[in-house]
Amino acid sequence: MDELRVLVPNGMLGYGFPLEDFERGMQRKPHGIVVDAGSTDSGPQKLALGEMTCPESAYYKELSILVPAAKKAGIPLIVSSAGGDGTNQHVDLFVKIVEQIAKEQELSLRLAKIYSDIPKEQIDNALEKKKIESMQNVPELTHEEIEQTTVVTAQMGSEPYLALLQAQNQPDVIIGGRTYDPSPTAALGMYYGFDPALAWHMGKIIECGAICCVPAGKTVLGTLRDDHFFIEPMDPKAKAMPHTVAAHTMYEKSSALNLPGPGGVLNLEECEFQAETDRITKVSESRFIKDNQYTVKLEGAKVVGYRSITVMGVRDPILISQIDDALTYVKEQTKKELPEECAQSQIIFHPYGKNATMKNLESLTDEAGHEMCVIAEVASPTQEMAQLVVNRIRTTLLHYGYPGRVATSGNIGMPFTPLEIPLGKVCQFNIYHLLKIDDPVVQFPATIKEVGK
Repeated sequence: MDELRVLVPNGMLGYGFPLEDFERGMQRKPHGIVVDAGSTDSGPQKLALGEMTCPESAYYKELSILVPAAKKAGIPLIVSSAGGDGTNQHVDLFVKIVEQIAKEQELSLRLAKIYSDIPKEQIDNALEKKKIESMQNVPELTHEEIEQTTVVTAQMGSEPYLALLQAQNQPDVIIGGRTYDPSPTAALGMYYGFDPALAWHMGKIIECGAICCVPAGKTVLGTLRDDHFFIEPMDPKAKAMPHTVAAHTMYEKSSALNLPGPGGVLNLEECEFQAETDRITKVSESRFIKDNQYTVKLEGAKVVGYRSITVMGVRDPILISQIDDALTYVKEQTKKELPEECAQSQIIFHPYGKNATMKNLESLTDEAGHEMCVIAEVASPTQEMAQLVVNRIRTTLLHYGYPGRVATSGNIGMPFTPLEIPLGKVCQFNIYHLLKIDDPVVQFPATIKEVGK
């Protein structure tokens, strides 16, 4: 092959994509369709509670387009990190969705799945044998934390996907568990004999779809050649520019030059980003350095309590001018009135309109606007306790007689009822560690079956 073309319909399955851009990409005759479905960006609740990033209907709608398109073109469709967390539970759900689509559209498919859950017994044993390392700013793992986590999964590399692509009866569709995002594209590149470094790097960029383009979009085509690759958005009005593609290479990474992943590190010290055309970027000189010890990142989460919030609007400029002092008073007064409950709770204020997003990292201004939205968040051992504490916070701020107060009818406006909103369980990542393994294929068991007509 002179080149490998990989089409990514969007950066996250379930988020939607323009059908005309996808069809434009299919007209370029790609050799594979790759789409990621997972991330830890939205927090630990998916993993801890068995929830998904998008409604099941969103996955069904998009797979109903992608599955028949891949089958008609005779190319593999690879979906990674099923459901958001990539657990076995959500891999099985995605498999059922594909089976339903195959039946409804009268398609005959070879459907593969790859599991990524790691048994707690294996993690306990690995901990005893010192085969687990803590990531930066993460506490040492303990057996107690392993027991408390609901499920543990691990980010697989390219090897399980490559093994399926090399199977005698190559699957039409692969549903993968938790996956290091660039892995499926890297596997396709290596399957067709291209430079692993370029395949890893192209996968790093296109796994987010056309976010690396201007304007940021959904559908992107990566074209891999012997000593370079191209990034091209399928929206004809969008452009992949050298500085935007280079910037996205550094996206979600602590280093601009060394990007670690399962099995090795993508090194970009000599990498070059050049404009091939006014809307296509050429990338070359990437390197991949293999690790002596293969490691995968473990992900586990646990339930730590219950959360309630109240949303309060503030318009009085006198109160806004002293909002920090007012919120400090409200917190301290609540602690005085509910000492036992507050001792077991965490209270956080989010004063939107004054550094609520960046908090103490904000560098632009400390000035508040003419109005403010204050969200009070309380996390407690029980939902009832969280409701009680947040209720007291709301009523205390509502009637607080702050210095210079003129009106006495109430200090805040409340846009929602119930006034105290229960948000349910609060979750926390408690396993975010590296596990040393011997075989990156055996660790992630895969099966293939015939589905459809």
